[in-house]
Formats: sequence, structure tokens, C-alpha cells
Amino acid sequence: MRVAGLRRGRAMPGAVAVPGAAAAPGGLRSANTRELSEVVFNNRSPRCVLPVWVDFEGRPRSYPVLRPRTGRVMHSYRGHLWLFRDAGTNDGLLVNQQELFVAAPDVSKADITLPVFTLKERCLQVVRSLVKPVDYRKLDIVRSLYEDLEDHPDIKKDLQRLSLERSETLRNEILE
Repeated sequence: MRVAGLRRGRAMPGAVAVPGAAAAPGGLRSANTRELSEVVFNNRSPRCVLPVWVDFEGRPRSYPVLRPRTGRVMHSYRGHLWLFRDAGTNDGLLVNQQELFVAAPDVSKADITLPVFTLKERCLQVVRSLVKPVDYRKLDIVRSLYEDLEDHPDIKKDLQRLSLERSETLRNEILE
């Protein structure tokens, strides 16, 4: 696996705002720390991967794409949040078998892999790759699948879901 390095410094240089993604109030966001966390992002998947840093206001910021089976040294900081997406389809990928990566000084690698998609999810991915969105409703399929096809993967929705799941987990821990 090839590993390329990025220049030293804060994780923000090179980041590009994800179009249409605004910060969610009270949602997930990176902690603003000064504790360096050097980590190698290893793309162990056959897909091109888009690393996405969740900034201090909770806005997703995309970084340069990782080609399949390559890696990159990232100079991040403790408490910075990262998601990884398929650069072609925007489907969420796993990092160290989780949906969200939290940078920490004691974590030196982030292994990015494909999740196990359900048969329905995989079929939707294939149809989306073969059919233009304007033609979805011309397909002879069950009506509910039209809506599923039109409900494309979305970073903002995933961040909201992950934030709700985190809040629920914290609430359950307090009640126990």
C-alpha cells in the first residue's frame, strides 16, 4: 500500500466545504484541541474514498480522494471527527469497523473498508449507477423503490443520525 504525506499543521488546510451541508445545531463537531494526532488513513477498499472532516461548527469538509488500496498520513488533532465516503456514490464507509473516526494520540491508523451492504442497498447502488435520476420513475418497479432510489446517500443526514444515536446512548448511560 502506498502512503503519501500531507504537510504538517492543522487539519483544516486543503479542506473543502461539502456543497449543501450546513452545521446542525447541537450536532456532532470536532473538538478544538492542540494535541497532535498523526494517523494513517488506509483505504483498504476497492473504491475511491473521500475523507470528510467534521469541523468545529459541525460542517463536513472534504479532503483529497484516496485511491483504492492507498494511504495518506494525516496530521489531525485529538477529538477531530472524520467520516469516509465512497467518492463515486457518496455511500458511507467504515473506519476501524465504525462509521465515525475520532482522532486520538494513541490511535495511529484508520483502516477504511466497505460495510456489509444489504441486498437491497447493493441493488439500489447498482441501479443508481446505471439509471439517471430523471429516469427512476420510468422503471417498472414497486412504487416504494422509487423513493428509496431518490433517497441518495447524504453526509448531512448521516451526521444528524449519528448525533441522535450518540445523544440516545449518553441518555441511556445516565439513566442506568
